[in-house]
Amino acid sequence: MTMASERLEKHGGTVLVLGGTGKTGRRVARRLIARGVEARVVSRSTDPAFDWHDPSGWQAALDGVTAAYITYAPDLAVPGSTEAIRAFVERAVAQGVRRLVLLSGRGEEEAQACERIIQETDIKWVVIRSSWFMQNFSEGEFLSMVQGGAITLPAGDIPEPFIDIDDIADVAAAALLEEGHAYQIYEVTGPRMLTFDEVATEISRAAGREVVFQPIPSDAFAAAVAEAGAPRDVAWLLGYLFETVLDGRNAYPCDGVQRALGREPTDFSTYARRVAARGVWRLDEVAA
Repeated sequence: MTMASERLEKHGGTVLVLGGTGKTGRRVARRLIARGVEARVVSRSTDPAFDWHDPSGWQAALDGVTAAYITYAPDLAVPGSTEAIRAFVERAVAQGVRRLVLLSGRGEEEAQACERIIQETDIKWVVIRSSWFMQNFSEGEFLSMVQGGAITLPAGDIPEPFIDIDDIADVAAAALLEEGHAYQIYEVTGPRMLTFDEVATEISRAAGREVVFQPIPSDAFAAAVAEAGAPRDVAWLLGYLFETVLDGRNAYPCDGVQRALGREPTDFSTYARRVAARGVWRLDEVAA
């Protein structure tokens, strides 16, 4: 029996979606609502508000919640994440949450420490351990580079199995609502490896315009990030990811999407065609 054919768990409460306005959170929330589930979408700007640095608002966010989708911004690798995750998980369990789904990162020691925190609870848990997002090139950190025609990053020839975050949202919704997922670590990736140069080629083909990859030294990239006014933790994270995580340790695809959903993950070319059709990478959009 595939996961897709298993019956839905009957929920008597609310599913909490942390980071509900973020890349994965808003997609997860849409899927929950489409399946008739009450989703409480929270962020720093919602009511109730949720701020990882202000636990005073956590009680209201967790009131009546039976399951929670946990994302930590900007990333679990950032110093202080482990303490925050531990405090939240303890509060959630004490308030009667019965299921936790954590979005984690591949090859990050700090992220795996956070995974162990939910694994040590006596409730149902699922870890979604993700590769780099395809959507970073269309709605995230690298979009302006693509629009400018040059993806300028301190990356070499190490390939990465980029994941479509619509696949992550599908896995998360299944893990939150369906039976058969408890105590699983789903390491989710795309179906094939791509270097940043190959990513640029894929985007160029889909967008009908030239986009190139231009590697730059790490110090030059760090200076550019600082000059752009990025928050300190974001600047640190980008340096960490390129200097530490993108070293070949994650240069292999995994079967998390297949195991969770019973289907293949989305290929980068499919994602690129979908984004290009929306006009995100069009020259007239760039000029505007």
